[in-house]
Amino acid sequence: MSFRLAGSRPAVVNAVALVLAFSTSAVLAQNTPEQTPPKTAATATASTAAKPAAASSAPAAALAPAEADDHTAATKPGDATAGQAKAAACGACHGMDGNSTDAQYPKLAGQHETYIAHQLHDFKSGSRQNAIMQGMAAPLSSQEMHDIGAYFASKRSLPGVADQAVVDQGQKLYREGDPARGIPACMACHGIDGRGNPGAMYPQLTSQHAQYVEAKLKDFHDGVTWSNDAHAQIMPTIAKKLDPQDITALASYIEGLHVTDNNAPVSASP
Repeated sequence: MSFRLAGSRPAVVNAVALVLAFSTSAVLAQNTPEQTPPKTAATATASTAAKPAAASSAPAAALAPAEADDHTAATKPGDATAGQAKAAACGACHGMDGNSTDAQYPKLAGQHETYIAHQLHDFKSGSRQNAIMQGMAAPLSSQEMHDIGAYFASKRSLPGVADQAVVDQGQKLYREGDPARGIPACMACHGIDGRGNPGAMYPQLTSQHAQYVEAKLKDFHDGVTWSNDAHAQIMPTIAKKLDPQDITALASYIEGLHVTDNNAPVSASP
């Protein structure tokens, strides 16, 4: 497997064993978008983290017992075939194959099944706040969340393009961090190729829209959190150390970061 930034030279990476914590929510989301969807997208599944941290979570204890227990209910591995039909409504914002065409909504293609299911659980419980996504997640069972996650995980995220003017700065932060400022390398959690770590619940970032990544990093910088779990608390701590130029450079670098399965670099120049 090889990877490169679209429109830039391949990054030569020395594998490093970094044990620094970087968030699941980095940008996430992967997470789901959190801006007001188009009026025509009545079934939008995007979310926003634009609310203050104090209003970003609701106590799980307020849920009915059946709802609270659903997150921990035993489920089978997700079924991508079953998930395809259930994910149809998601296509309004995220694209039918998980490659959204509107950069305010994240790409879900290639995202980890467990990460998607976890976010849907958080929306359903109210620990992650977004009116649209709460409505979309409310009727879903834990198994259906995993099926939807499996469907999007089976898709491939289409490559983006990095801005040559900021790629060097973004690459340095992603691969090396800035120890002098206490900023860990993004790849410590999200991998050298941006594919994340499903076991540790760190999301895939590769090829994500720069606009979405930048918006989420700005939210994290301002202290916005998505839920009360430990993973959700990591990114605000890191992002507050980033300045606006860092955020722009990182977001652009991440959009251009992508991998191939045949060891041949992919060119996605404009």
